[in-house]
Amino acid sequence: MKILVINPNTTTSMTDKIATAARDIARPDTEIIAANSQEGPASIQGFLDVATCIPGLLAEVSRHPDVDAIVIACFDDTGVDAVRTLVKVPVLGIGEAAYHAASIVANKFSVITTLSRSIPGLENNLMRYGLHQKCVRVRATDIPVLKLEEGDPATLFKIRSEIRESIEQDNTEAIVLGCAGMADLMAQLSEEFGLPVIDGVAAGVTFAEALVNNRLSTSKIGAYSAD
Repeated sequence: MKILVINPNTTTSMTDKIATAARDIARPDTEIIAANSQEGPASIQGFLDVATCIPGLLAEVSRHPDVDAIVIACFDDTGVDAVRTLVKVPVLGIGEAAYHAASIVANKFSVITTLSRSIPGLENNLMRYGLHQKCVRVRATDIPVLKLEEGDPATLFKIRSEIRESIEQDNTEAIVLGCAGMADLMAQLSEEFGLPVIDGVAAGVTFAEALVNNRLSTSKIGAYSAD
């Protein structure tokens, strides 16, 4: 099985981190093909970046016609509907995958994301997926996406502080990491706080494997028809 895990921005260091997280969780017989857009924004932080990254995303998808599934590694689920229209294989956004995983393992969850301007888009997606009642709060660390690539201890401190406040103030039962740039923190934070901490890259790859194993493809009747 081949799964394309695609980063819709152009930052290769983030793609490398995403690739590691995907390969760590994938089955031994799954080949992870990691790629990023060749044009567009260096990070995706809000509605404008979401819009401007889609041409590069679609172009990169077209370069990989022989994969069995696609995981779009942007927590905004950037371009998921467009890619589902373009291809027949299963297409998952890491935001949707993480939300569904959290809703299965906990009665309610919180999202820890980057900038405050990302919150409305994430809340809109939760409404669309019918999972807004499960999410007690979307919290912003106000850490720019590219700051996550620097390994600054102060960045991890801010993420940990938001998780602690979510547990104490929101009574959350699980945490969803709201950025692909946080993919390397899942295991560490789960152990530290003693509750499920969910990374969308890992969830997306696992769900993609399940869909392929069940021989499910994207429906071409209705919304995702290209005709």
